[in-house]
Amino acid sequence: MLLERTIRQLDIGPVSPKRALELGQLGYLQWLGGVPGGAGYVTEAMAAYSKASPYCDTSPAVAVFCDLLITSARVPLVPMSLSLVPRQARGGTDPRRAQS
Repeated sequence: MLLERTIRQLDIGPVSPKRALELGQLGYLQWLGGVPGGAGYVTEAMAAYSKASPYCDTSPAVAVFCDLLITSARVPLVPMSLSLVPRQARGGTDPRRAQS
């Protein structure tokens, strides 16, 4: 299921606050893309929160994901700031080959 996969991808342990924010937002967008069209949003968000919240203490990225779920389900609705992580080169094969 997409939710379990999202949680596994986010549950990578300690990361910087900036990286946790990036990953949590990406996880939220990934989860949101998998919510069925006819489903009740608040019900789906709270079910996702219930499954993800046990990992909040050990994973900052999961904590951000959970915060977004809670914020998105509040009434009255408030705008959320979500951004995509800018693409960046991560080294590729040349640096790996140079190490060999």
